[in-house]
Amino acid sequence: MKTALCCVAALCLLQVSLLSQGRAFFGAPPDDHNPWAVHDRNRPAPPVVDPGDKPGGPPSDAIVLFDGTQASFEKWHHEKPEDERESNWVVSNGALMPQKGAGSLLSKEVFGDCQLHLEWAAPEEASGKGQGRGNSGVFLMGMVEVQILDNYNNPSYADGMAGAIYAVMPPAVNALKPPGEWQSYDIIFRRPVVRDGVVLDPGFFTVLVNGVVVQDSTPINGGGAYRKRMPLDRAFPEAGPLELQDHGDPVRFRNIWVRPLRPRELDGGTDGRLSKENTMRKREAIADTVLDQASGESGLPRALLLMESLIYKFDKLVLSDAERLISEYLGEWPTLTAAEQQAEERAIKELHRALKYLETHGFVAPEYRLGQEVEAIARQNDWIR
Repeated sequence: MKTALCCVAALCLLQVSLLSQGRAFFGAPPDDHNPWAVHDRNRPAPPVVDPGDKPGGPPSDAIVLFDGTQASFEKWHHEKPEDERESNWVVSNGALMPQKGAGSLLSKEVFGDCQLHLEWAAPEEASGKGQGRGNSGVFLMGMVEVQILDNYNNPSYADGMAGAIYAVMPPAVNALKPPGEWQSYDIIFRRPVVRDGVVLDPGFFTVLVNGVVVQDSTPINGGGAYRKRMPLDRAFPEAGPLELQDHGDPVRFRNIWVRPLRPRELDGGTDGRLSKENTMRKREAIADTVLDQASGESGLPRALLLMESLIYKFDKLVLSDAERLISEYLGEWPTLTAAEQQAEERAIKELHRALKYLETHGFVAPEYRLGQEVEAIARQNDWIR
């Protein structure tokens, strides 16, 4: 009976250490390009981020580059040396604005893949036409431009309109408000990745103008410039500054913030998946973590964790250790009273789930002996159907 009590204690450990964390042996297992199972409880949870207090406000993990204050202007520097520029950018009424001849303004901090929010306004009194009205731009990494232009009732060439990836792709629609009103840009930028002359990823832009999608995962394809198309294998650095263009028009800017995006997995080729080698390295690391958890357990909870590690890295010795613990558990089953067996329902069902998973996905042989024994117990008690 002492052993039976140990079984009950094992169930308590099982419920605390496994069941409360979510079911293991649930989704499709890892493969050559996916280190985690589907719905894997071992996959890291995302960090918590508080959104902005109002639409367009910076979330808690944003890097605020301009908030309307003179102090935040210190996060920028002029591209032109002082002796080469005619004037400066200035902060006026909470907005950042170039004076004619100031040249571009660059962020001191550099960014790679990122989410960028900024707001801009062309002069209320519209003058000029086409590219000569409210012209500016924001350059990612200082290399590829999302066009800023007052296109409200002011047509221009399509791939140079507001929201265009300049010289690459026109915006899907013209979603501008009248001149003088604040316009919002929300930009998702994924830099091109070129290695040894091979384009692993052409890079992409997603752009919303005033909340309207105007670029939807648009390939950068090297980018463009005035009357120029850049080569597809144009090399981009891992990070670069943001650039606000001085095109001679008094375009104002406010509420500029950036969120770096999580890195892409681009070591496996042009499909963006993890290589088999890196996948296996990650799987081994996950297996080691699960085995560390198993070292602090005993009995059935330990056996379940040992089996869980096999999903990431198969090891005959680990399987043998798990089989020993399961055999010991099942060996005590006939000695338990009916009430003690009933107390083990959840443990048997979880064990059945684990063994069936390993059998279904080829980690153990079909008609696995221990799996059949556990299934027989579960069916006799009407715990599974």
